Amino acid sequence: MRRLALAAGLLVLLGAAALALVGERLSAAAPGMVGPAPPGAQVLRIDAGGGNTVAGWLTPGRPGAGAVLLLHGLRADRRQMQGRAQALQRQGYATLLIDLPAHGESSGPRIGFGLHEAAAVRASLRHLRHTLAGEKVAVIGVSLGAAAYVLAGAEPAADAVVLESMYADIDDALLSRLRLHAGAVGVAAAPLLRAQLPLWLGVSADQLRPVDRLASLRAPLLIVAGSADRHTTPAASRRLHAAAAAPKDLWWVDGAGHVDLHAFDPAAYEARVFAFLARHLRGAAAGWASIGP
Repeated sequence: MRRLALAAGLLVLLGAAALALVGERLSAAAPGMVGPAPPGAQVLRIDAGGGNTVAGWLTPGRPGAGAVLLLHGLRADRRQMQGRAQALQRQGYATLLIDLPAHGESSGPRIGFGLHEAAAVRASLRHLRHTLAGEKVAVIGVSLGAAAYVLAGAEPAADAVVLESMYADIDDALLSRLRLHAGAVGVAAAPLLRAQLPLWLGVSADQLRPVDRLASLRAPLLIVAGSADRHTTPAASRRLHAAAAAPKDLWWVDGAGHVDLHAFDPAAYEARVFAFLARHLRGAAAGWASIGP
């Protein structure tokens, strides 16, 4: 019996250590050198407060055409958004690509699942509004970047917002990923990982609920989701759309998982998303409707 008790205790300790390691890895910083700026881009260092700086590239556009802030996903950097930026620049838009805190060349101790990144998003929007005064400004955020914009409290407000593959709340995000990668064991471990959030980040799960903030966005909204996404599931995307205030729409990228949705189908993406931007930044007519799951 003593041997069984010791073995059981050892398994519990090993399980707790494994969960702690998973939690640490999920929130660990992802720094890295990004490399030289694209032709025509200005290299920026934006003060985000608290001693943190945001690295970015600003590329001017055609006067009056509008500007777009592009926010990358988890464990990526501004280069993830270059395909979108280049396509936008061909349409005359100015673009600002940044590294979110604790990513790429931006400072920050840990990844904050959108909450710790919010101050950097606010600072970048203020910089874009100040530098390109008079231009209408849109935000395109992917996954972590989308959550960071929503959790920033929409200050300063954008004129149009595109949110791609964004989690609804941290409980749903943890559960879907653990179920996908570890099955029933992962589902059982989800509450234990949730309980570690204050230890990793100094925040509670209740603070990581973008779905609760959507109704307060003061801008036209387009939610973009992969119809086969198993991380941000179709059910989560429908929750987000239902919680948002009008004007809003939901576009399903048919067959796409939790991937770069622009790279998955550039022609369809540019047709849908750029029509939305033209409608709200330039007043151009654009008629389309959401379809999918």
